Amino acid sequence: MYGQELAEVYELIYRSRGKDWAAEAHDVTKIIRSRLPEADSLLDVACGTGAHLAAFGEEFGHVQGLEIAEPMRRLARRRLPGTTISPGDMRDFDLGRRFDAVCCMFCAIGYLGTVAEMRSAVAAMARHLPVDGVLVVEPWWFPEQFIEGYVAGDLAQDNGRTVARMSHSTRRGNATHMEVRFLVGDAGGIREFTEIDVLTLFTREEYISAFSAAGCDVEYLEGGPTGRGLFVGVRRR
Repeated sequence: MYGQELAEVYELIYRSRGKDWAAEAHDVTKIIRSRLPEADSLLDVACGTGAHLAAFGEEFGHVQGLEIAEPMRRLARRRLPGTTISPGDMRDFDLGRRFDAVCCMFCAIGYLGTVAEMRSAVAAMARHLPVDGVLVVEPWWFPEQFIEGYVAGDLAQDNGRTVARMSHSTRRGNATHMEVRFLVGDAGGIREFTEIDVLTLFTREEYISAFSAAGCDVEYLEGGPTGRGLFVGVRRR
């Protein structure tokens, strides 16, 4: 997952859907500052290609990113040469400092396989906050929202390249098993590759319990950037 082939077309596909990373970052910043008006530092966990992080950099005095996938991390560093993009696993990272806010966007937390792993990730993020710091996590779908056999398709074109993406989702246990096929065409020809995404359908109560165990007051905001809502926590201990 998140290898070089996907990294090269990742933003193009989601831009074709109308995804606006800058607008999302602005909205999350407003949420953070409504809880902590003086917030001036932010860590973006699973920052991907740095698209959100670039926008957060215009809102906060200091930003950093954490990303486990090397191809995505390389693109983020290319975009943000003066910004620290650390390698690391959200389940157990330690950057040796705290941030006024920590966020984990675009359902990245859903890629964790168990409730214990999700709780470890939330705890690791919360440890990077001071008291009154703000944690924002965008979840994957809840179990009751899953649609068996769901198919999605996208077609994107840019600078002489055309990318088609089709996905098919089934439920296996408590996880979405999504087969995603890509066709990429450019002057050099047409190539195909497949990604298998497995995203756990954690319940709302499991997320809330993880935030509480990490010492955070938490609320769930409906809607959010992709319709899946946002969990917003404030560290109290």
